[in-house]
Amino acid sequence: MNFEQQWLEYDYNPFVLFNSRGKIISVNTEAQFLLGSVTPSVLFDLAQSYASISFGFKTTFTELEYGRYKFFGLTVGYEDEDQIGLKLYQAPSFKLNTKKPEGELTNIFTITDLCISTNSISSNIQYTKSYDPAIPDVIINSNSLIKLLNKMYSCVADNEVIDTKVFYRIGEHIKFDNKKYSIFSISISAKKIDKLKSDELKIMAENSNFYVEISSTLTINIPMITS
Repeated sequence: MNFEQQWLEYDYNPFVLFNSRGKIISVNTEAQFLLGSVTPSVLFDLAQSYASISFGFKTTFTELEYGRYKFFGLTVGYEDEDQIGLKLYQAPSFKLNTKKPEGELTNIFTITDLCISTNSISSNIQYTKSYDPAIPDVIINSNSLIKLLNKMYSCVADNEVIDTKVFYRIGEHIKFDNKKYSIFSISISAKKIDKLKSDELKIMAENSNFYVEISSTLTINIPMITS
């Protein structure tokens, strides 16, 4: 791999090269992570939709989201009918200046159960939960996490049922000090989410150096750092 190829390989933005039938010919490192959140067929359709009418390159600014990945634009290029390339410009889910989390080794299930117990006091809400037992204790600021989870539960307090899931995110990672860490999530879902409180939640998460996805569910993504 020459120097120019290395620049593409380690680019922060995902790049995928397809043949005319939608089969992947090559991807860079970041695109390999992205493919844990979206299928190749979706990306191939995206490339075809945003390609220029004639041979060449076309850049479009548009917002896209796949799992924890958010993009603000893409470039599609092709010089013949045999291959088409797609590059997505990433708006970082985790801030680029995010520091490696500091804190103490913490049992996530204990923290989550504590927050559920706190929010269920004098409440008729039914709390359901599903935990992946394979997730180990992780290093995290437990006080900040408790405050954030309590805020998440307050966003869905006007519901009869609230479901909590703790699960491993297959194929997704984040790097600190050139070391790759897996990611797991705590997801809270209910029929209704308070928009005002969810806006406050987003600000709180950013100030606490956490990343929260707000859609039909509230999801906090946490790196799996064990030492």
